[in-house]
Amino acid sequence: MAEIPTCKAPDPDTKTPKYRPPPNACDAHCHLFGPGDVYPYAPNRSYTPPDAPLATFKKLQQTLGLSRAVLVNASCHGVDNTVIVDAIAQSNGQYRGVANADDSFTDADFRTLHAAGFRGVRFNFVAHLGGVPDMDEMRRVLARIAPLGWHLDLHFDARDLPKYDAMLEHLPVPFIIDHMARVPTKDGLEQEPFKVLLALHQRNRKCWIKISGSERIASEGPPFTSAVPFARELIKVGADRILWGTDWPHPNIAKHMPNDGDLVDLIPLMMPDAATQQQILVDNPHRLYQFGT
Repeated sequence: MAEIPTCKAPDPDTKTPKYRPPPNACDAHCHLFGPGDVYPYAPNRSYTPPDAPLATFKKLQQTLGLSRAVLVNASCHGVDNTVIVDAIAQSNGQYRGVANADDSFTDADFRTLHAAGFRGVRFNFVAHLGGVPDMDEMRRVLARIAPLGWHLDLHFDARDLPKYDAMLEHLPVPFIIDHMARVPTKDGLEQEPFKVLLALHQRNRKCWIKISGSERIASEGPPFTSAVPFARELIKVGADRILWGTDWPHPNIAKHMPNDGDLVDLIPLMMPDAATQQQILVDNPHRLYQFGT
């Protein structure tokens, strides 16, 4: 059996950002890892993360000036969503969850997760995380979450996005493209995957985009400003369906592990005016994830 690789730990010395987000600002894409002795990692995982537990995340949020969060269950925990269930229960209504799920989940299981604060389910299409999921299984899961008003969270490699354009057009629920579809900034704004992403976002009212993952797509190291023009273009065509997130604790970063303070300081570069900051950091996640309900 091949050895499971261990991914890097996040930067433990988070900078206090110069930018201060508005009240109720939401990190709409982040993860919790373990601790593994309490929330075991899945035996068939593609990577092993260093523990990044709730207590550490709470301190991070205080430093960054954020209060709400959408906790996306990471693939290393498989379809066991307990780590997120428990975190939401301790959040006083400030966290929501996105689940991993498969055919083993019943309608009652999804209703239980909904009551616990989950509002979406995620599928990975990224090669290093296992590649294309079982599409028939994904459709069956979609049929079960649709009555709950959930959305679909999709993680793509940019080069694959064009071939899924037609599939995305016919999804029966709202869907989110993670990390600006991981488009490499070195290929420029005119690259085909980004043009497909822009067109999809502009014409399809079910399509949401996370302007997260700047450290993943940037052509240079910190502070990853080459991602800013891509975020601005996406905001320009549909600011009412844009979310922002840190992606803490940044699993599977190959080169430059970001400091989350730097990522927060990209916010005013991506969206300079206060009204757009309020919309993307507060109003949009409040609407999609039903904070306060």
